Amino acid sequence: MTRLRAAWLAIWDFVVGDDWRLALGVVLALGITAAAAGAGATAWWITPVVVAGLLVVSVWRAAR
Repeated sequence: MTRLRAAWLAIWDFVVGDDWRLALGVVLALGITAAAAGAGATAWWITPVVVAGLLVVSVWRAAR
């Protein structure tokens, strides 16, 4: 069980890293993109725009 927990924590640290808000934003962006593509819309642009916005917010928060 210790190895399983250690593996889970390593994966969590890799995916989430220092800021859980960014990880959540990326997951939401991918979900919105998938929903839009499933509805038949052209959705390729959604994820890059959201990730660029997350980058701006992240840098702004770090600079404060």
